[in-house]
Amino acid sequence: MEIELLTLGQYSFVQNAFSFGFAVLAAATLFFWLMKSELAAEYRLAVTITGLVTAIAAYHYLSIMFSWNAAADITSGEVIATGKPFNQAYRYVDWLLTVPLLLIELILVMRLSKAETIKKSTTLGGAAALMIILGYPGEVSNVGGLRFVFWVLSMIPFVYIIYQLVVGLKESISQQPESVKNLIKISTYLVIGSWLFYPIVYLFPLVGLQGGAAITAVEIGYTIADIVAKAVFGLFIFVIAMRKSQALKEERATIEAAGDSDEMSTLS
Repeated sequence: MEIELLTLGQYSFVQNAFSFGFAVLAAATLFFWLMKSELAAEYRLAVTITGLVTAIAAYHYLSIMFSWNAAADITSGEVIATGKPFNQAYRYVDWLLTVPLLLIELILVMRLSKAETIKKSTTLGGAAALMIILGYPGEVSNVGGLRFVFWVLSMIPFVYIIYQLVVGLKESISQQPESVKNLIKISTYLVIGSWLFYPIVYLFPLVGLQGGAAITAVEIGYTIADIVAKAVFGLFIFVIAMRKSQALKEERATIEAAGDSDEMSTLS
């Protein structure tokens, strides 16, 4: 990345976006972990993983901020490269860890059978990891043709994941309680919509954006996508878990009340 191509305004805009991303993800982590005690035990693991996703992302955004600051000197009023490269690998390490976990938290909060949970988590998580691994060589390449080749390769597992979310989970979603069915549908579409940011942003340098504009568009685009895919999606997971916990509590209370009534009838 030729960071000296940025104007001071572009550099500061990206820097502020990284700071905002870190703040949102860190705050989301605290919220998920502090509030998980309000949930039924069956759903705490899903929300724990949700907080783990945002915690990993917050750490990497802090690392990205430090790398961004170290890569340029702006004391003169211009962006001057220091010779220390901006480490783009932080994003891909983050995605390699968090993207599979995003899919797993959705599967866990649905409370599928044990066999189906393991199967879906393995196949979707593996496809997500493969997608990230295939995208990285093109991201760091300065050759446009090579970037496009790896974009195509990474889109193969991407399309598979989208298919599984839309078609593969359709029957499982239809069996969910009415109180959360629409929320789960919205959550899957939120994943799809936010993930579409990534392949589109990935192509920015190949569709006419050059220099500082391309760098700014890519970094801002990825940051927006990360906030939506992790913090906003995590809130949906939490609300689903909260509603299902409430329904489970009411169901158990009804069963307990019926048991007490039967016992009293027997005694009488």
